[in-house]
Amino acid sequence: MRILYVNHYAGSPTLGMEFRPHTLAREWNAAGHETLLVGSSFSHLRQRQPPSGRFLARRSQEDGVQALWLPCNAYRGNGFGRILNMLLFLFGLLLRTFAFVRWKPHAVVASSTYPLDIFPCWLIARLAGAKLVHEVHDLWPLSPMELGGLSPRNPYIMVMQCAENFACRSADAVVSILPAAKAHLVQHGMAPEKFTHVPNGILLSEWPENPPPSVHDALLRSWKEEGLFLAGYVGGHGVSNALETMVDAAAFFANQPVAFVFVGKGPEKERLRARAESLAARTSGALRIHFLDAVPKAQIPSLLSHFDILCHTCDRKSIYRFGISPNKTFDYMMSGRPILQALEAGNDLVKEASCGWSVPPEDPAAFAQGLSEARDAGAAEQARRGANGKRFVLANHTFGELSRRFLAAFSIDSKR
Repeated sequence: MRILYVNHYAGSPTLGMEFRPHTLAREWNAAGHETLLVGSSFSHLRQRQPPSGRFLARRSQEDGVQALWLPCNAYRGNGFGRILNMLLFLFGLLLRTFAFVRWKPHAVVASSTYPLDIFPCWLIARLAGAKLVHEVHDLWPLSPMELGGLSPRNPYIMVMQCAENFACRSADAVVSILPAAKAHLVQHGMAPEKFTHVPNGILLSEWPENPPPSVHDALLRSWKEEGLFLAGYVGGHGVSNALETMVDAAAFFANQPVAFVFVGKGPEKERLRARAESLAARTSGALRIHFLDAVPKAQIPSLLSHFDILCHTCDRKSIYRFGISPNKTFDYMMSGRPILQALEAGNDLVKEASCGWSVPPEDPAAFAQGLSEARDAGAAEQARRGANGKRFVLANHTFGELSRRFLAAFSIDSKR
């Protein structure tokens, strides 16, 4: 089966986020299918951009995944430059419609977060006699309305709403990362039987334990030798991560053998560091809060194993009522360590897997209470919950299984 997978922001292990399209394409290829991944030559999510010509699309290959990068402008922020980038991507898809049709895909997946790619993908699928799949990462235009405060009468929002409605009515299958999005999509024209939830997960090949950087390894080992209970966060330091909850919770553990360790990078890191230093000054330096550099993805598994508990904090957002599927949670589960989660959403993976403790978001006192409960539960209970998480992710969230579930959503004869 040939699958045309269109995702504006697609990345790869060497380019950076987002990883899901590349990972699914890799799994489909390994199962004997042929996938062409189509993305933009520029995305603000990536650490590096793919090779691209100014006016010509360029091909690349990584892990056996063939990718076509459509020429688009670079941009910063969410202004006109980003809108132009979207328009150029859509124009590039339309310009290459007949080339894609000649490739004879059996399925066309429209997966660009914003739903406007459904129009060129519908045309390609119709001309090629292919199944059309709408993949929902975030709910647009609801997300920019609720998170950005845009009015439903904003012309940009109205266009996006038309695209979402068209996608819900026209797609042969709708695959959503969000577990509780079905009712919303039905309201916008989707037949209920078209819906399939395919969450994020882990790629087993990424889990051999490569040693972390020697500096990280030495520091974490030394803190353990001091008898400290290590609460770790590994990931981005952005506004939505709400890491001030964890920093402020540290004040409840002054003069106690508990260390809070943040590993990663992001725009909020220096502000968080200053906040931690201010807290430490008010407690005469009795807090243990440490900020370490980000590590390569291949070294994360062994790094996670150093911690007694792994922490995940989020801000409170109404859009989370449709559920979330954070990669961080699945990495944490795979490490076999228990999780302390500060989150309010339409699903609770930690509770579902019985792999840790859940507390309300943006509440340092509640976070501190949850951490105290986890610490006082003892090593045996911590190990039990950590083992639950690993069993859960292996049973439900390997990309080998998720890729099969995705294909089953639009089941067609793979031997065509």
